[in-house]
Amino acid sequence: MSKVHEFNVTMTCDGCSGAVERVLGKLKGKGVDEVTISLENQRVKVKSSLSAEEILNVIKKTGKEVTFVSST
Repeated sequence: MSKVHEFNVTMTCDGCSGAVERVLGKLKGKGVDEVTISLENQRVKVKSSLSAEEILNVIKKTGKEVTFVSST
């Protein structure tokens, strides 16, 4: 069952959000259903059957500072 996991990610430009989009995009069809990135709010929402911890570790691969906010 998919949940929506929300993260705070330090992103300063389109390149930053693009990096997050790329790493999560590789998981589309492999547990990630949808990715919503708000550069303005520095938030990333991921609809996924993967755990929040798994997604957190994937986002960390970009080198961005990331913290888990919530799951619904």
